[in-house]
Amino acid sequence: MTGKLYVVATPIGNLKDITLRAIETLKNCDLIAAEDTRHSRHLLNHYQIKTRLISYHDHTNSRDIEKLMELLESGAKVALISDAGTPLISDPGYRLVAMARKKGVIVCPIPGVTALIAGLSVAGLPTDRFVFEGFLPAKEAARCRRLEALAAESRTLVFYESPHRLRVSLQAMIDVFGRSRRIFLVRELTKRHENHFYGEVEYALAWFDENNSRGEFVIIVEGSKEEVRLTSIEEKALETVLLLQEDLPVKRAVVVAALINGVRKNSLYKLYLSKQNSMTE
Repeated sequence: MTGKLYVVATPIGNLKDITLRAIETLKNCDLIAAEDTRHSRHLLNHYQIKTRLISYHDHTNSRDIEKLMELLESGAKVALISDAGTPLISDPGYRLVAMARKKGVIVCPIPGVTALIAGLSVAGLPTDRFVFEGFLPAKEAARCRRLEALAAESRTLVFYESPHRLRVSLQAMIDVFGRSRRIFLVRELTKRHENHFYGEVEYALAWFDENNSRGEFVIIVEGSKEEVRLTSIEEKALETVLLLQEDLPVKRAVVVAALINGVRKNSLYKLYLSKQNSMTE
């Protein structure tokens, strides 16, 4: 007889943004595994939740995860929460959920607020198709490579960023995407000092300098509207990919087509993805 693992969304700022079902689950489960017990204690005390609290985060060792699994396999009901929002969305929890699935333990979502969805809902940018990229790399070269790979992406782009790295990330977006790409920034979502910016990315830097303060940011960037223009060699290479992928996985087809046509495989793969995106619109 196995128990249940509940993945419970908690508020990202305003404590009222919690569901009745989440409160009920946290009160009735046997154990709550929290990213930071000191942080979560404030929420639990606010709603008079007395359930035992333990720590679970990305650095939790394998033995402690195994103990949690033993409790679940013996019939316990365990709730997983993060510091804010929905666990696993740029937050800890993947290893525990993956192991629970592997062991046949029931995993039950208790949905609620997520910063990326809350940001999208008020951004004023297309929301029918979007891609979530989480945090950009901290190192400059890796950050530029990630943005360059997204330069031709037609879907709306969503990022998280910390305040001390926001300026360099915005500058990198100007360098890669250009100055006129529309962007929406929101700081301190649902909190007292929530603040928004909507406009072209070049003006976002001035706004940030005027409103520079603490608080995590959600960055939402307009997708590319530029039509992908290909050289004759690139066209031929893409045609080769389409022929080869009937018998090969896409990535292998790209490697072979790049060798046949004398183009870079990484560039060809980006062109292939851009072409596929434009065909689905």
